[in-house]
Amino acid sequence: MIRGMAVLLLFLFIGEVTSRTLNVPIPGNVIGMGLLLAALCAGIVRQEWIKEASELLLSHLALFFVPAGVGVMVYFDLIGREWLPIVAGMVLSTFVVMAVTGWVEERLEKRGERRVE
Repeated sequence: MIRGMAVLLLFLFIGEVTSRTLNVPIPGNVIGMGLLLAALCAGIVRQEWIKEASELLLSHLALFFVPAGVGVMVYFDLIGREWLPIVAGMVLSTFVVMAVTGWVEERLEKRGERRVE
């Protein structure tokens, strides 16, 4: 578990340093998780190394949303004034995510069928 947390924190650190050094508009945690995904796909990092630490973090995932919820309460007046664009954006982005997920799933199914044949 300690090795898994160390690997996750290392990639988080690398992502943060990369984001700040290159001054890109992508958060460091997103860059770090992308690098972790690439390392997992390349076989540099083994899934067994991070599995236990990942499961621990996922089991407490709801706690990570508490600060975001408190942050939203600070902006109730703004949300009240701008509710229409916020709701429209949420609905539109939900449909876009559903469409892209369906498209990707279809592509993966076709790819799987070709491998079976």
